[in-house]
Amino acid sequence: MALFTEQEIRARYQREKQSRDSSRGYRYFSATEALNEGRITDSTKLYDIFLSHSSKDKELIAGLKLLLNDMGYSVYVDWNDEKLDPNNVTPETAAVLRERMKQCKSLIYAFSENASNSKWMPWELGYFDALKKSRVAVLPISQTAKYSYKGSEFIGVYYVVHVAKTSSNKDAIWIHNGDDYVNFKFWLDNFKEPYKH
Repeated sequence: MALFTEQEIRARYQREKQSRDSSRGYRYFSATEALNEGRITDSTKLYDIFLSHSSKDKELIAGLKLLLNDMGYSVYVDWNDEKLDPNNVTPETAAVLRERMKQCKSLIYAFSENASNSKWMPWELGYFDALKKSRVAVLPISQTAKYSYKGSEFIGVYYVVHVAKTSSNKDAIWIHNGDDYVNFKFWLDNFKEPYKH
């Protein structure tokens, strides 16, 4: 199994950007536009994934959201929520995020270099963990094939997300904890915990 690397995540966003720019006559398709697409107005919609991330990782998160969508998962990202304004964070912001987390089956913690400096990510992780125990996983975003939780050791108690091919040679995400693993879809829909194969 492999990590999601910064390079492949940025490449997915760049492919989308080039495709959109070409179809629009080279009008720049920004990461903000990608994240704002499909503006959330329905407060009852259910999502597979609440994507917890650093606001400094806009392009990475745009690419990651596209990759997860490509694999068939619905992803909540707070950038495209009409009830939230990143320039005006208030206690209401936390209340809206709590409601949105209730609408999500799982939380993926996008652990990048910027994640350690986020004030919101640990709060989201703790709230979701208390809300829906065992449906939290960390997705390390690495510049290399290795990652470290130095400075954020508490993350080590959660499952880890990796990408690997299925028997039909399609990319799929897997949840694992050491030698135990399970396909994300089974983990998400059937509450199947990682196990030794």
